Amino acid sequence: MIPVVALVGRPNVGKSTLFNRITRSRDALVANIPGLTRDRHYAKTQWEGQPFLVVDTGGFEPVVDTGIVAEMAKQTRQAIAESDVVVFLTDARTGLAPQDQHIAAYLRRTGKPVLLAVNKAEGLPPTAMAEFHELGLGQPLAVSAAHGSGVGSLLDDITALLRPEAEPAHEEAVDSGGASDPVAGEAEVLSAATARVIKLAIVGRPNVGKSTLVNALVGEERVIAFDQPGTTRDAIEVPFERDGVEYVLIDTAGLRRKGKVFETIEKFSVLKTLQAIESANVVVLLLDASEGVSDQDAHIAGFAVESGRAVVVAANKWDKVDAYQRQLFTNSLNERLPFLSFARQHEISALSRKGLGAVLKSVNEAYKAAFTKLSTPRLTRALQEAVAFQQPPRAGTVRPKLRYAHQGGQNPPVIVIHGNALDRVPNSYTRYLESRFSKVFKLSGTPLRVEYRSSHNPYQSER
Repeated sequence: MIPVVALVGRPNVGKSTLFNRITRSRDALVANIPGLTRDRHYAKTQWEGQPFLVVDTGGFEPVVDTGIVAEMAKQTRQAIAESDVVVFLTDARTGLAPQDQHIAAYLRRTGKPVLLAVNKAEGLPPTAMAEFHELGLGQPLAVSAAHGSGVGSLLDDITALLRPEAEPAHEEAVDSGGASDPVAGEAEVLSAATARVIKLAIVGRPNVGKSTLVNALVGEERVIAFDQPGTTRDAIEVPFERDGVEYVLIDTAGLRRKGKVFETIEKFSVLKTLQAIESANVVVLLLDASEGVSDQDAHIAGFAVESGRAVVVAANKWDKVDAYQRQLFTNSLNERLPFLSFARQHEISALSRKGLGAVLKSVNEAYKAAFTKLSTPRLTRALQEAVAFQQPPRAGTVRPKLRYAHQGGQNPPVIVIHGNALDRVPNSYTRYLESRFSKVFKLSGTPLRVEYRSSHNPYQSER
């Protein structure tokens, strides 16, 4: 198994900045706000030929036992427990804090190999590191996550602990194909995406149960599920496998109406959620059955459809509502989300783990439909049957003529139709064709797009 390196420390010492530096990415949200990171955030990287997983954690306060801070501490403890090496990050600017002492005491009890890194040390004299010897965790290493100084030495120490019997780094670099070049030797992100992995984004309004659903699917408290809107701030990717199918779940921040988003960090959270929708293969739109379908739910669903993503609708907290509320919910769903008629709908309880198997089955079907391959003969035959059943309306003296069709893309499926005067095909007829193709080819769970290519008459004189 690939080794794991956990980054831990009190709030606002620069763990997410170091995470982004090591992985050469911008995956983790970074801002000068204590407690910004809450869930464990994983990424694969390598240094001098040694691959490993880096885990970004929230601010660790081991003595707090209530509230959201205690939930963050549980996540950090789990990251430490599964790690092979722990990087304990402190802050040279603020100096040694009582929280650092508590964290150091906890790390010593775990028996894990610990590297003590003092961040924000750029421009400070070596004597600034002296007080951190009190932690009893060995020689403090001065680094600057923001500027990169000292990070290479830290990575050398990490790889030395991960492979203590390995040959010197420069010899391995030669064997691995010239990675001894200092630029080429920097950490490089390893791609985790494969063609068979389904990227599944869980989206919805705040407090509808997205994190609870992720934990229920994975079977552990992988992300913080707390009865407080806005608990999740970043888009957290969680890989798991069920019945031989590999998934990457993306837990996202709840999306509120634009007029209610004021904090800068919430704006970044919204951006990460929208990016997660665009990068996903399938989107599970999670609704709160006790509150009905709101305008914001419709906006989220609309963005997913505009992005061309396959969609599965899940009504959460179904076991908490009576028959009357269920009927009200069903009516509001049909009224506000008629454009999601292609999506499968399920009633679930994430907390009780009811109905989750059916949701995953629909996710698999939607993924299959989104990436289906349609042959040109079958498409053309389906097009001719659709036209025979209902011809496109005339536009003045001209009736559009649809000749043949072929597939123009996947995720979502795109069907390109060739013919004459196709710029005069009305939207209503396009919707008819989309519905017809979806039924003929059983494209359940994914939107479908129809594009037109009109032929040019070379003998038509231009006037």
